[in-house]
Amino acid sequence: MSKFNHLLQLPADWHKALKEEGVAIDLSKPTTELETLFKNKKNFYPETNDIYNAFKLCSFKDTKVVILGQDPYHQKGVANGLAFSVNKGKKIPASLRNIYKEIHSDLGVVTHHSGDLSSWARQGVLLINFSLTVEDSKPGSHFSIGWSNVVESVIEILNKKHNLVYLLWGANSINKRHLINEKRHVVFTAPHPSPLSAYRGFFGCRHFSKTNSFLLKNKIIPIDW
Repeated sequence: MSKFNHLLQLPADWHKALKEEGVAIDLSKPTTELETLFKNKKNFYPETNDIYNAFKLCSFKDTKVVILGQDPYHQKGVANGLAFSVNKGKKIPASLRNIYKEIHSDLGVVTHHSGDLSSWARQGVLLINFSLTVEDSKPGSHFSIGWSNVVESVIEILNKKHNLVYLLWGANSINKRHLINEKRHVVFTAPHPSPLSAYRGFFGCRHFSKTNSFLLKNKIIPIDW
């Protein structure tokens, strides 16, 4: 049995939701690509068992906030399957440091000692990248292997829910806005939090307090950012 067989369907809760809504996604293309890279001794990230962490830690049922990233960090041992997040003990990347700065400015004194965002995921924040994997030292290298179809299908079934908050940062994320049913959900947009663009409007966007205000208004437990 291939070590990649477990990638042929999303974790149970998400797989069930897709099936119930009749949304078919083809996971064989990215899975085959990863298996080929593995056989050719090419490194890709995150580790195979972490690729679906966004879905493992945040179930379809519990999802209330969606943050869309681009692709995983392309250095060994850094990516953990959650957008913007890194493994515990790793240096906090510049974009995430800027996210933390905005949280501090928006909500007051909030201390972050780690770049691991799994605590957000467990509260219902779906942290997904458009590409769930990346080849070593080659950012954007897996944008065309089929992951985008997965993410678009996930947004499609999330449209069946109500009162989700979407945080879209940067042009690539904002370009997916047309997939979201804004009659059911709210969308907040801002420039990407990277050092190159954060000062163009990410700082001061107050997306974290706006998110919690929306959730509270709709009788949903807010996020402990």
